[in-house]
Amino acid sequence: MTTPTLLVLGADPLPRLGRLTGRVRIEHADASTLAERLPHADVLLVWDFTSHAVREAWPGEGPRPRWVHTASAGVDHLLGPELAASDTVVTNARGVFDRPIAEYVAALVLAFAKDLPRTLEFQRERTWRHRETRRVAGTRAVVVGSGPIGRAIAGTLTALGVTTALVGRAPRADVHGPDDLDRLIAGADWVIAAAPLTDRTRGMFDARRFGVMQPSAHFVNVGRGQLVVEEALAEALRRRWIAGAALDVFASEPLTPDDPLWRVPGLVVSPHMSGDTVGWRDELAAQFVELYELWAAGRPLVNVVDKRRGYVPGP
Repeated sequence: MTTPTLLVLGADPLPRLGRLTGRVRIEHADASTLAERLPHADVLLVWDFTSHAVREAWPGEGPRPRWVHTASAGVDHLLGPELAASDTVVTNARGVFDRPIAEYVAALVLAFAKDLPRTLEFQRERTWRHRETRRVAGTRAVVVGSGPIGRAIAGTLTALGVTTALVGRAPRADVHGPDDLDRLIAGADWVIAAAPLTDRTRGMFDARRFGVMQPSAHFVNVGRGQLVVEEALAEALRRRWIAGAALDVFASEPLTPDDPLWRVPGLVVSPHMSGDTVGWRDELAAQFVELYELWAAGRPLVNVVDKRRGYVPGP
């Protein structure tokens, strides 16, 4: 029996694949060698989920991996036309980041409500300035994206006493459709973007949408950077159309030191870290090993991406 070849599009540190050692021929590639090595691989593990190399290197005709797994929730970085049209199965890391991202969003909501950024600023200035802060319980949130991450965010905010509405691709039980979005965000205190990046969601938060929000609202993006027209958000904050915002994902990453977003008033910038808790890489590796066991046994994989839609369909 031929030993399968697993090609890892690497990042530092490389994954620890435990019980696959000795059972699989593991090879490594970077952006410069991926195209050459792809035709000889049975499986591709996109460990460097910041790389767009798969889009550029994927072979049109001829041999190609039968299965591609990305160690990320989003798949827009690898789903080029050739891969989307192929019979290669694509899976993602659905389930690993749900709770950490939900906790991160809850932390931001509490920080905004309790004015923690200004408290820290006043402490640095040694300024004693008493203020009144907001009560979180009883406020309203809209979470855009009804997958596992969006649902985890909604559940965590609900536990804090926040009335939360979920918006998804289509209306169904306990999920609103896109036609309800403007009405919902017009009355929301917290608007959370957690949707996948597709042709339908790209740039969905633009000047018009920020204009719909109430002046006391806060906006948080933990989905994909391209969901937001960043200059429109910056202008909305400068004009005080909304009270504040937090971005954990950006159209171009990392932000350069001279990027104007660093200086936008009322904007919290974090470096794409909302889902990254201690041990997260080991969780991603363990998830891949479990999926590999299914694949090697000829059993159906889970977390299979609908390549036409660009995400894993949910209930």
